[in-house]
Amino acid sequence: MTVDMIQFDDRGLVPAIIQDVNTRTVLMLAYMNKESLEKTLATGLTWFYSRSRNRLWQKGETSGHIQQVKSIHYDCDADTLLVEVEQTGPACHEGTYSCFSRRIETAAIPVDETNGSQPADERPAAVVLQELYEVIIGRKTNRKEGSYTNYLFDKGQDKILKKVGEEAAETIIASKNQSKSEILYEMADLWYHCLVLLGYHNITPAELLEELQGRRK
Repeated sequence: MTVDMIQFDDRGLVPAIIQDVNTRTVLMLAYMNKESLEKTLATGLTWFYSRSRNRLWQKGETSGHIQQVKSIHYDCDADTLLVEVEQTGPACHEGTYSCFSRRIETAAIPVDETNGSQPADERPAAVVLQELYEVIIGRKTNRKEGSYTNYLFDKGQDKILKKVGEEAAETIIASKNQSKSEILYEMADLWYHCLVLLGYHNITPAELLEELQGRRK
């Protein structure tokens, strides 16, 4: 690909879809002009053009949540880019992993709990955890009657911490019992409550995975 092959619109812009190279999650949509695309290619970090501020900006320049570019593809008309990246921290300025974390709900479109993809055991663990986390954050910001997650947030930090401790103890007991089914059941409860705790502190799974990845270096 060369920059001259891209079909910029009459404003000199091209839409860029940003996708996590590891989880395949669509993170955001932004616009590039020729200069920002050239800077992206030269630096290996995403640069965009802000239509509201009329200037170039680098993703993560203030937050530190940069995007390391792994590949750039263009569509059949050469008027849209697909940029695969390794995301540091959340992609959305509101603190969520993806900007596309809100679902339009209508009776005409059935809710697909698998998010239209493979079964959970065939998908990356990070994707499954992120999907659950987004449900949890959805409950935090939008109340649903009878929701256990809402109950935890209503009760606050002490209740959440108590449940994390209880589930950790039950996981230990399951392990001592040498029972795979018990371990899976109790650890699922533990991980869920840990995600609630992350949500309480507005920390994303991506930030936790980044911490773990950093320990491998």
